[in-house]
Amino acid sequence: MAREIERRFLVRDVRILDGRQGEPIIQGYLAKEPGSMSTRVRIRGERAFLTLKSPKQGFSRDEFEYAIPLADARQMLVQHCAGRVVRKTRYLVDHARHVFEVDVFQDRHAGLVLAEVELPHEQTPLCLPPWIGEEITHDSRYGNFTLAEQSALLGSPPLPTPALPASARAAGVLTTSH
Repeated sequence: MAREIERRFLVRDVRILDGRQGEPIIQGYLAKEPGSMSTRVRIRGERAFLTLKSPKQGFSRDEFEYAIPLADARQMLVQHCAGRVVRKTRYLVDHARHVFEVDVFQDRHAGLVLAEVELPHEQTPLCLPPWIGEEITHDSRYGNFTLAEQSALLGSPPLPTPALPASARAAGVLTTSH
């Protein structure tokens, strides 16, 4: 078992991604009940994982992740996620001894760019880069499961579509079949 401790933020300046290579991610949710663990299937590049996550307690939660065959993941996404799927491209950005994972969302959430950083403990000091915007760690509207269920962010004005770096534009729309 691993303990996931992370903080999440909106990204205010996507130019930080210029010239970076991202990795496509497709993830879907098989099950999630209030107060219970969520069950997620994810294809990241050419690898696939099944992940169980407990509800958050502060910035932390338990996380169990297992590699699974890519064909199994594709079948689960198409047949068992009931459309609860998120597509994004992930970029890794180093800043002040931390690695920020910056996700550029596609499809119905195009224009949404979030960053998260995993920490060794909840009290870890964090120096935020200037391209980071509002903290959304405790805003459930930005949780991947919520995004997978919704056609757009609830209670939010339409998201502006930022000028994405060429590498993000080249990633195009991901599909779940080959």
